[in-house]
Amino acid sequence: MSHRYTATELQQSVTDLFCAAGLSGDRAQVLAEVFLEADLMGFSTHGLNRVPHNLRWLLDGDSRAQGEPEVLADRGALFNWDANFLPGPWVVRQALDTAMARVPEHGVVTATLRRSQHIACLAAYLPRVVEAGYAVLMTCSTPAENTVSAFGGITPLFSANPIAFAAPGEDCPLFFDISMSVTAGGYVARAQREGKAMAEPCLKNNRGEVTDDPAALDEGGSIMPIGGASHGYKGAALSLLTEVLSMALGGYGRADASAAGDGEANSVFLQVMDPGAFTSPENFRQQMAALQQLCEQSAVAEGAPPVRFPGRRAWELRRRQLVEGVDLYPSIMTDLAPWSERLGVALPSPLA
Repeated sequence: MSHRYTATELQQSVTDLFCAAGLSGDRAQVLAEVFLEADLMGFSTHGLNRVPHNLRWLLDGDSRAQGEPEVLADRGALFNWDANFLPGPWVVRQALDTAMARVPEHGVVTATLRRSQHIACLAAYLPRVVEAGYAVLMTCSTPAENTVSAFGGITPLFSANPIAFAAPGEDCPLFFDISMSVTAGGYVARAQREGKAMAEPCLKNNRGEVTDDPAALDEGGSIMPIGGASHGYKGAALSLLTEVLSMALGGYGRADASAAGDGEANSVFLQVMDPGAFTSPENFRQQMAALQQLCEQSAVAEGAPPVRFPGRRAWELRRRQLVEGVDLYPSIMTDLAPWSERLGVALPSPLA
């Protein structure tokens, strides 16, 4: 059975689902765009896979369908908002649009957000910024979540805390979205659901033994930071960096007792940079082209694939799937079907 669908039909169906769950049309469209963008680039655990969660939060009142974020600080080149559980993709899009509107004046605009309902895939926000000619750095954390251990420890302390970055290039941007843990929680949950082992031993059980069993996480174990059992001190340090940027700068996080009840709500750090504020756009692109050439022309072992420039594969997949249709992970439509029936919204038919 085909799992390929046209991007426009997917986006419209998901927009209609969110409208049926109580969002206004413009906000529903933003959520649909962000979730679809993730699947366009192959981030299948944090794209349309997240739609059922967000529908449930809206219907249960865990997400606010209406209202605006509260402005806690605003100095032009920086701002801090309390989203108070507004839908994450909509709040982050608003923050990025605000930053992009200000960056021609300031060159660099930085923002933090607190209590934003789960924002899903960071990579999904990058194309809009990089296509406008800007570079963007983002990270987020989940104050109520503890899944990732510190190096040498067993106790889960941090959330997976991705870092994402994009900068304009020649034929494709530099582009990546990586968690500060060996794997993300979404992949652990998928493996457990499907009764599969992890692709590598990336977890610790509650006795501190390294394992590939995804059930270890639910039994008091943890995901190891980047670097794993031998070099995880690097990932653990980066986990702390992301929590400082997203929580400490925003003034809300693990020190607040109320944060333990925030569920999957995120703290967010984002920074939009105009390369033209530092040098000419032409100079910047020349440097980017040189970096891309260094990577892609690097020597490899005989028979090995060429070195990939970060982002090329996702960018080319996005272009292809916009034309040929989006190849969804098989479980996504299965999970959307009950919501389609409940809310009376038709889902698209797969392409032949």
